Amino acid sequence: MQYRKSFFVADRIVVKVGVSVLTTDCGDFDQCRIYRIAAAISELCKSGAKVVVVTSGAVAAGRDAIVANRPLRTIFDEQAAAAVGQIRLMQAYETAFSSLGQRVAQILITRDDICNRKRFINARTTIEMLLSKDVIPVVNENQSVMTEDTKFCDNDELPVSITNLVEADLLMILTDVDGLSKWDRDARLIPFVRHIPKKMIEVAAGRGSESGMLSKFAAVKKAWLCGIPTLILNGRTPINLVEILSGQNSGTLFLPGKSSMNRRKHWITCTLQPRGVICVDAGAKFAIEKFGKSLLPSGIMQVSGNFDRGSCVKVCGFGESEFACGITQYSQTEIEKLVGRNSKEIKTILGYNSGNAVIHRNNLVLVES
Repeated sequence: MQYRKSFFVADRIVVKVGVSVLTTDCGDFDQCRIYRIAAAISELCKSGAKVVVVTSGAVAAGRDAIVANRPLRTIFDEQAAAAVGQIRLMQAYETAFSSLGQRVAQILITRDDICNRKRFINARTTIEMLLSKDVIPVVNENQSVMTEDTKFCDNDELPVSITNLVEADLLMILTDVDGLSKWDRDARLIPFVRHIPKKMIEVAAGRGSESGMLSKFAAVKKAWLCGIPTLILNGRTPINLVEILSGQNSGTLFLPGKSSMNRRKHWITCTLQPRGVICVDAGAKFAIEKFGKSLLPSGIMQVSGNFDRGSCVKVCGFGESEFACGITQYSQTEIEKLVGRNSKEIKTILGYNSGNAVIHRNNLVLVES
């Protein structure tokens, strides 16, 4: 208890409100829960914390206006439901927070906004301005215009990206379970987790989509890479977030490792989608892994994919799995011409030089196998 109390010195917090928190067991939108969540977050703000809310629920809030007594079958159904639901969802948040004397603002985001560095920084600037004015940003995926290529892989991917974007000290995920429990007869709550054992992931995968714990494990791992703790707790029950941060033993706290990558490299490895693969020889792999060197064309053996300059690609040893990823300074067609060549030959081969490295070390990140 004392350790947990001393651990939480969180001045900036991202609170993810899952769709399971905002809906009933029948899937109907539950506005009463938004009032309870708003009350808990308002108290957190009064204690001095800056809070960004990442919410799901737009599709659920607008479903009844699009379909009746049947599931949403197409992405067009989802887009239309989200368009209706975004208004209802934000109206519910605005009404709830206004009754507590708290101002809120809506920010709609797609994966493209996060993957594009310029728009990523623009979003950060907007959120920083809102926080400086004591306005709570309520972030929601812009599902009304999403496609299969632009939507986030799951509901827990967006809050991790926002946690990185605002440089938060803590990620809170409110869901429909009390936290991570031991999957045994006692089902006891696990208060602390320093790392997620492979067995735990296998069990979660075997239990299907129950509480979405598998996607939450992925979110925890990405937050861990940036040195950010994650707290998973039940948002369906009345909660006092101030007491929790003061040491109340609620939920499961996932502790980050001691080392962490900088925010830009976290953005590269946890947000960008790789568009191709570059295979390198043993010497290049050794230089990158052991000495943090850039990837030069002389070490490249093969390139695959269809990507432009500035794309994220995987880097692997020849015939081996991925060991790094990074942002290229050259396109796939350009790299094909440079395979195995010396950096001094780049201008002669291409007619120009965009850098001696195909991937500069500042844009190159080692990844776990």
